[in-house]
Parts: sequence; C-alpha cells; structure tokens
Amino acid sequence: MADDMESSDLDLTRQETESAMPMSTDDVSTPEPKLLTTGTHVTSSLHQGHTPAHEITPALSFEDLTSLQDGTWPDDTDAMKDTPPPRSPTKTLLPVVLVASKYPEDIAAGLLEIARSCVHRNFVTEDNMADYGNVEQIAVQFCNDLNMADRSVIVRPSHKNHTQVPEGETFTITVTYKRKCEAFRALGRMLGTLFDLTNVEDLAMYLSWEEHAQFETFGVMFDCSRCAVLSMDAVLYFLRTCALLGMNTFQLYTEDTFTVPGEPFFGYLRGAYTSDDITFIDNYAYNFGIEVFPCIQTLGHLGQILQWPRFAGVRDTTEVILSGAEETYELLTRVIEAASKPLRSKRIHIGMDEAHGVGEGRYKQIFGDKDSAEVFLEHLKRLEGICRERGLMPMVWSDMLFTLGTDVQLTPQELIAAKNSSLQSYYETSELPKEMRHNMPAGLDLVYWDYYHTNVDAYSRKIQQHRDLGFEPWVAGGIWSWNRFYSALPFSLAASDACLKACKRSKVKNVFVTTWGDDGNECDILSALPGILYWSEHCYTAEPDVDWHMVRKNFAGVCGGNLDDWIYASRIDVPLDAMDKTRFPPNVSKWILWNDPFYNFLLPQYRDLNLDRIYSEIATRLRSVSSGDMLTMYPLNRRLKFPYLLADTLRHKSLLRTHLVAAYKSADPARALYAFAHGPLATLRTALDTLWRYHRDHVWLATYKPFGMEVLEMRYGALRTRLESLQERVLAFCQRGGEGEGGSGDGGMTPRGPPMGMQQRQQPQPGEGPVMREETLPELDVELREVYQGIGLEIVVDFARAYTPSRALGTG
Repeated sequence: MADDMESSDLDLTRQETESAMPMSTDDVSTPEPKLLTTGTHVTSSLHQGHTPAHEITPALSFEDLTSLQDGTWPDDTDAMKDTPPPRSPTKTLLPVVLVASKYPEDIAAGLLEIARSCVHRNFVTEDNMADYGNVEQIAVQFCNDLNMADRSVIVRPSHKNHTQVPEGETFTITVTYKRKCEAFRALGRMLGTLFDLTNVEDLAMYLSWEEHAQFETFGVMFDCSRCAVLSMDAVLYFLRTCALLGMNTFQLYTEDTFTVPGEPFFGYLRGAYTSDDITFIDNYAYNFGIEVFPCIQTLGHLGQILQWPRFAGVRDTTEVILSGAEETYELLTRVIEAASKPLRSKRIHIGMDEAHGVGEGRYKQIFGDKDSAEVFLEHLKRLEGICRERGLMPMVWSDMLFTLGTDVQLTPQELIAAKNSSLQSYYETSELPKEMRHNMPAGLDLVYWDYYHTNVDAYSRKIQQHRDLGFEPWVAGGIWSWNRFYSALPFSLAASDACLKACKRSKVKNVFVTTWGDDGNECDILSALPGILYWSEHCYTAEPDVDWHMVRKNFAGVCGGNLDDWIYASRIDVPLDAMDKTRFPPNVSKWILWNDPFYNFLLPQYRDLNLDRIYSEIATRLRSVSSGDMLTMYPLNRRLKFPYLLADTLRHKSLLRTHLVAAYKSADPARALYAFAHGPLATLRTALDTLWRYHRDHVWLATYKPFGMEVLEMRYGALRTRLESLQERVLAFCQRGGEGEGGSGDGGMTPRGPPMGMQQRQQPQPGEGPVMREETLPELDVELREVYQGIGLEIVVDFARAYTPSRALGTG
C-alpha cells in the first residue's frame, strides 16, 4: 500500500497491536494557580481575549503518552532524504467475524450500518452475510431487557470455550441491554477485544463483562460554524463511531449554518444544513439510540449574520444581537423553530455564551443605559418563554451568568475581569448577580464549560456552585482542536481526566465533550478521535482512572488507528521534551508555518533551538507510521500523513531566516544566496505545495463541505506568494551583486542566470515606473527582537498575529 493515501479517509479498513504501558492520571492536590492569558498570547494575571488560559498543574507526562514501541529515534535524522523503512505491524487479526444472529427490530438498521462500514470487516448481520471462507463465525444475539438496572449492559458467552461445544448446541455471545446506546457500546468493545486477541481459544473468556454507564447522557458536540461545516458523510461517520463508543447525545454547533425559512442570508454561501439534512441525521442517529438536539446561538457569536444589511435592524454590536427589540424576537422565534422542528428531541441549546458588550451598542442608543446583567436576564426570559410555548427544554452556557455581575465581592483586579466578561471571573466567581439569583427562569438548564483545568477540585468547586444556585448543571469538556492543525491530545486528555473524575465524584448526570474550530478551522477534526474515545471509556467505568489498555485496543478495533502514533502526532505543537505539557497547549506548528518568511519575527522565541532537526525526527516517524504495511492493521493511520507533511514543511521553514541572514552576511553573499534560493528555498516551496494540496484534497474536502475552504487557501496562497517573492528578490539581489561592487563576478551564475524578467536595468523604459533593483535586502538587515520574553515556544498565536507584524489583517 506504500504511500497511497488516495482513498477516502472516512472509508476505513484494518489495524495493529498496542503496548499496554500504564498511564497515570493521579489527582493533584496543589493549590489552584491563576490562569494564564493567551488572548494576546502573553502571560498575565488577567485574561483578555478569546483564547482562554490554563493553569499550571502537574498532569500526564508527555513521555507516558508518546512512548515509542520500538525504541528511541536516532539523533541523526537528516536521513529524511531517504524514505525510512515503514514500521511493520507486530500481529495480524484473528480470522474471526462476529455475526449478529438475533436482535430486536429497533437496532436492526443500526447494526446493518455498522456491518457495512466496520473498519476491519469483522462484524456482519445475517442479512448481509458474505462468503468468509475459512474465517470463523461467532454468533451474537442482542436481548433488550427493560427490567435490568438502568444504564447497564451484560455480555456473556454461552460456553466456557467456543471450541468445545456439545453437539447440537451453538456457541453464542449474548448482549443484554436496556438502552440502545449500551448495545452498540458492547459491540464496539467486542471489536476492540477481537483486535487485541492473540489466541482464538481465549475468545470466550475475553468476551464476558458487565458495564454500567456513569451518566444519563454523554456525547459530543462538533463545531460547524467556524468556516468548516462537516459533510453529511462525515456526520454519519461520527455518528457510527460515537455509537460504537456508547454515546447517546450528538450536537452540531450551528450559529448560522442551517436554513431558516424566509431568511436567504442565514447560512448564505456557508454550506448550511437544510431541514431535510437535519431530519436525515436525526433518523440515522435514532437507529443507534443517539439523541440529536440543536446547538445554536441567540445572543452573542452572531457576527456572521449580523454583517449583512438584511439584519442591520437587529444588531446591537458586531457580534451581539439586539435585545429588547420585537424584530429580534420575531427572528429568533423562527430560528428556534427551524433548528428544532426537524428533530425528535425537545432539548435545545440556545448558547448565549461570551456575549461581550451586550446592551452596550445600539441597545444603549435605543433603550437607554441599563445594567448588562438586567439586559441579559430580560433576553433570557423572553427566549425561555419562546421555547416553553413550543414544548422545548432550553439550555444555555453558564459563563455570562457569572461574569456580568458587579455586586459580587471581588478584588479590584477581579472586578475589572468581571466587567470585561472574562473567563477569569467565570472560574473564580462563586455567586450570580443579585438580579439573576432571584429571577432566573425555572425551565432552564445551565451548561458549565471548562476546557482548561487539570485539577479535579477546580471542576468540583464549580459544579457545587451551580448546585448552590439551584441548578443541576450539564458539564462540557473540550478536545483542543481550535487554533491549530492537530488536536492537542496530551493536554486534552489531562483536562478531560480531571473533568470526568470530578463529574463522577459529584454524580453529575449529563456531560458532553466539545470540539471547536476557532481561527479558520485548520485542524483535522479526526485528530480529536482519541480524545472522544477517552471520554467514552471514562463514562463506562466507575473507577477514577481509565484502563489505558482498553483505550488502545478500542481505538484500534473501532476507529482503526494506533493510539500511540496518534498521540505522538501532537508533538508538532510540543516539539521539545522540556516544554511544560500541563500548561495551555501551544500551537507552535501553526505560527511557525504562517510566520512571514521575510520577517520570521517570531524566530527569537526559538532562535537557539535545532527545530529543523527536531521536526525532521517527527516527520521521520510520522511518515513511517502513515504508510506501508502499517495501514493493513491501522488504516486510520493514513490520516497521519497530514501532520507528517506539516512536520516535513516545518523542518525546512523553522530556521529559514537564520540561514538566509547567514548567507546574506557571508563573505560571498551572491554565491551563498543563489545556492540557497535554488536549494533549500526551492525545496521548501515544493514541500509547502505538497502540504497545501493534501490539506485541501484529503483533509478538508474529505471531511467538510467546500464552503469556507477559501479562508484556508488564502493563507496558503499568501505564504506561497511570499516565498515566490522571496526567491525572486534573492535572485535579483544575486544578479545585482554579480554585476557591481560587492559582488563576485559571475559567481558561477551565468550558466543559469536569474529567472526571465529579473534582469536589472539601470533606467526604466518609457512609460514604466521604478524597476526592481535589489542592492540590499532590507528585511534581512533588521535585528529581530523577542516579542514574548521568557516564554519561548509556549505561546498561542492566531493567524493574523503570526503572519505579519502589521495590524492590517482585519483592522484596516
């Protein structure tokens, strides 16, 4: 199979073994430190900005999560010139297929869908039996028992050894369940068990267990509003995967990416889901016992629609809709109806988080100066009434309830944070403003969201604060997929571990995990799969810690990937062993890639580090595990070609300016720069083009609708253009240096010469403006300064900040 990555990445087929190395996620009892600010990407005691901060507490070690199964990599990895031999699987799958021989009608359609797409083709139903030749067939029957304990599933073999069955009897695995989701969870775990088995005679022993879900509902939310909207095929893929993990709720976060009758600018050119799409998704999910409910916005985060003149009348600020206006509630009524009518569920998540500046824009001009908490509460009551009249059960993110108050006893610094609706005050404030404490609508659920803490007590405190205020909270964690190319798995797992330990201790009833796509949705969302699977394993054990061996084998058996390889790929953003993996996850690969090649003004953050060598090591391993024989056992590993190509590009780009300046200031700059332009710089351009095309064809277009891809391609296009300009200007400098003083004669350049059109002319032709004459390269004369002093690589930078020192992007 070599490097063939051309087949659909959502149509998966085979895998490999994993080591059973234990991973500890013990509780930490150290005091909670202040959060770090990453909005402007500098540390501070006060958070300002949309990318919140995280505390510094011990968590999972990166070495635990990324230990190699085949030893350490050699120091000399300049060997990327030759393809390293692919790492071979250490086992083959046993020739066993599970056959659903008996099952209730209500799960028949779901079982058939799993059989059609099962990654290792080792599960079928009797309705779609094929000729399996010598493959052993194991009968599985599913029995629905409404009298068994809630949230339980029991898997039992009929005999102790399937090879020693009395004549006239049939060896059968029986799955007894109460809810559909547990039936599919049992099937997913059986697929993981089959992947892990090395001796077919152990089959009966290992296909026997009981499980009990720790929560009434648990599921996942996918962001479909930040440029990338999941394709229908991708949605169905995730539904099947979530079913095999035992999840029973599913949300697509859609600010405007669904259609609203009479509102053509709702989701305009954004790939919006139609009502028929949502109904199809709901019916498909229902086959697996998964409840789909809307996740929308009804106050803030509405800048996408508020930009259009059609909605000027309901605009408070550029991001916040106008509270108090009847036109607003007429529109939001239709939005709520459009989002909820295609679905069975009566739940609806109406958002209302991070509505910074509510009541501070046009609202103040129209209705006068009112306290933001009062404005928020009035709006919340109107929306709760709209939902109640339609039999809907609304829920809202709870951050604004805690951050709008001014009557809470805070320090002056905390008070400033509260007035700015910062997350600092959300996580530290324990009381609601008095207006809200006594006037909150009754028919409402609050969702406490926290993606940042790695200390169990932080979650426990906030859960209790919600209860003290009279609410039984839903709790939402996060897999760090935002503002990066690949999910930050080590930190995500550490934060998820602390969150779910607290939820189990506090007997929370409802949890879900989120993924977000802030700043262009550049991330391959499939990289969140290990984190999503980790949540499912936590949700099905009463123990404080998960069984990491089970996590590995279920990721292999259900998803088709090698867990260690997938976690290792996160190293593109944490390239140094010495980096603090328990802090907020930096996005190093993103800001090094987009950093303008002329300036490379973030180079001082890592000037003395051999990142070219380190990224070469990372690329070497990722190339090995994403191709060749590995894909026969781990077909999902083909998706790791994306971080491989990214690492390969970064090994050429990370020290680009260092080498350019060295050549520019050498004794013979024309000769040195000419060699660099036709060597490393040309190689970088080729690597970038390969990365761009793979990102476009095999990540974005394989997973999302095409709408929104222009944002990603504008970024690649800008970088490609700047690299082309850099190469041409360097060659123009070389030509000038070869002719005049300071040059070196022809410098050996005359056989090839500069590109067509680059020959220098002393005077412009008639009618022309100035002619390019590169006597110096001024950008390379500037001495770079360290922007974020003392932080090194541990920063989070968005595209606008990473690309250029100028503020022109988005600010005019």
